[in-house]
Amino acid sequence: MSLLQSIHSGKRSKPPRLLIYGSEGIGKSTIAANAPKPIFVPTEDGLDQIVCDSFPLARTFDEVTTNLKAVATEEHDYRTVVIDSGDWLERLVWDHVCKQFGVTSIERADGGYGKGYVHALTYWRQIVDLLRTIREERSMITIILAHAKVETFTDPESSSFDRFSPRLHKLASAYLCEWCDAILLATRELSAAKGDKSGGGRILRCNPSAVGVAKNRYNLPDVLPLSWDHLYQGLVAGAQK
Repeated sequence: MSLLQSIHSGKRSKPPRLLIYGSEGIGKSTIAANAPKPIFVPTEDGLDQIVCDSFPLARTFDEVTTNLKAVATEEHDYRTVVIDSGDWLERLVWDHVCKQFGVTSIERADGGYGKGYVHALTYWRQIVDLLRTIREERSMITIILAHAKVETFTDPESSSFDRFSPRLHKLASAYLCEWCDAILLATRELSAAKGDKSGGGRILRCNPSAVGVAKNRYNLPDVLPLSWDHLYQGLVAGAQK
């Protein structure tokens, strides 16, 4: 077969790759637990009150990859894999880099000057490669959960402002955000943030704004209720367009 004969045309129907981030207790793990038949790969101890299947708490990078390899290769009926959370996984990645270079801080790895964070991308690529295999060969939804941080964003066309972003190093965040199909900010309605007790609904912000980093490839509305049913309906509808 020639190279031209291998060209694909039209849409590719594959399970979504999601990164959902927000503050502690907003409901990130709950929405993931309501995804189709999920299996959690926990890197932080926070699933006690969530009804879900999960591996034991991973305390090293190798334990995380071992768990993901099991999802990729062993027989099971799970339909979603959830990393909970990405920022705690990043700590394990940094520990792995520090062990490699015999240092106690990622800032000192390979002589410092930010080189440790570049080396960390090598291990993030291993994680993404495993998630890619799980998605493509096992047809599973992949979800990475993360906490939020406030960062100062400089817009060349306007003044600087604060916004929410995933609590990850900028290199790792850019890499994961590029790979994922949707970056969703779990937060509350603005009226509640301003002290209006009549508001307070939990929502997903699905498109980039001054509030926070977000994107999606499914033509989702700017805001959805923070529930798996609403999100999944939007994903299905967007994939059919």
